[in-house]
Amino acid sequence: MMELLTEFRGFLQDNLLEEYQVVAEEVYSQLSADIPKKVIICEREPWKFLASFIGVCAAKSHLFLCNPDWGESEWEYVLDLVQPDVIFGDINYSVKSVSQSSNFSHHTPLIMIPTGGTSGNIKFAVHTWETLSSSVKGFGEFFQICQVNSVCVLPLYHVSGLMQFLRVFITRGKLLVVPFKEVVSYQVPNMDFFTSLVPTQLQRLLESSEGIGWLRQFKTVLLGGAPAWDEILEKARFYQIRLAPTYGMTETASQIVTMKPEDFLRGKVGCGQILPHASVIVNQGGSLRVSASSLMLGYYHEYDFSGGKVNDYLQVDDLGCLDAEGYLTVVGRDSDKIITGGENVFAGEVEAAIRNTGMVLDVCVVGVADGYWGEVVTAVYVPKFTDCSGLAGMLRLSRFKVPKFWVAVSSLPRNEGGKVNRRLVVEMVEDNKIF
Repeated sequence: MMELLTEFRGFLQDNLLEEYQVVAEEVYSQLSADIPKKVIICEREPWKFLASFIGVCAAKSHLFLCNPDWGESEWEYVLDLVQPDVIFGDINYSVKSVSQSSNFSHHTPLIMIPTGGTSGNIKFAVHTWETLSSSVKGFGEFFQICQVNSVCVLPLYHVSGLMQFLRVFITRGKLLVVPFKEVVSYQVPNMDFFTSLVPTQLQRLLESSEGIGWLRQFKTVLLGGAPAWDEILEKARFYQIRLAPTYGMTETASQIVTMKPEDFLRGKVGCGQILPHASVIVNQGGSLRVSASSLMLGYYHEYDFSGGKVNDYLQVDDLGCLDAEGYLTVVGRDSDKIITGGENVFAGEVEAAIRNTGMVLDVCVVGVADGYWGEVVTAVYVPKFTDCSGLAGMLRLSRFKVPKFWVAVSSLPRNEGGKVNRRLVVEMVEDNKIF
């Protein structure tokens, strides 16, 4: 993989950032040896992160992408799990000692990408350069393009940010890395650029004329990370934003289902069609089983490293359906199901009904343990107005689905991918931390 450094040099020249080649070469020279090392990258500066990423991959070491802003408990867990040989970047934790392990070996350099989903527990999805490249190839075939240009506003240690870089790098395109809080001040060079957003970012941009103008510069605005709600989708259609809702996960190296902007603008709903490198099977009961050439090898904490994938498919928590044209709609998550008084309530359905009232800025519906009902449906929401007392009466839901408890908060705990940490929301309610 030494040729990666040469390719990276050309990529940096194209993007007028040649000074970062020195960083990549220094990382490579520090690691280049007969024995692959376990390396953590937690660089805050985006291009230094990318240069370190390429340097580690070129040295054929095993790479763990980490969030520099993890707290002490997260770093304690990660360092104990990984036992790294080298750390590039400054971690938000005072490392007293790291016990290194020399019994880790694998014939292929591995790339570990963190995922926490909605549970908040850190896991590492084990990928290779080949699985990530396969995702890039499927993306290009789906959109029928040979070169990808992108404006990245998402964290590069997250799969949604990393894959934007890899699409651009592998296809030799142009990449702009922009802090989200500054995006409206950046002029996109031309209409051939992609960008990727999570729903909360899209919502914020649609609240101002500057944000709407910025969005309208793009060939395609990919939307993923968490389910989007009807209000922002309709607003995006009204302003003719070329939105492309997606479905994917860290385990599949980003999206495996995408709605083309043309379909979105003509009113098609759902996540779109399955990309060429993937397949989705809807099991009896609506649960989804996914497979892809970009599928991870397994989770680091349970992978035996004997080679190959743990499974050729992944049974996911999502529930959905495919229509006759092959368009996928995800209707909720099985783990978000609340059983109250013997009745099944899906949090996503209730959240959508609450959003459709136009009375909230954000909402999360959870089940809280109760001695009589088993669980009680509880809505934790960010109010749009001072008086939201009539919310329950505005819902067009069966009586057992209407939340029994309503808790107003200033914000919900969301991760960088836009997903609400439901476990933390439940803990906040149960511990009376938000009353």
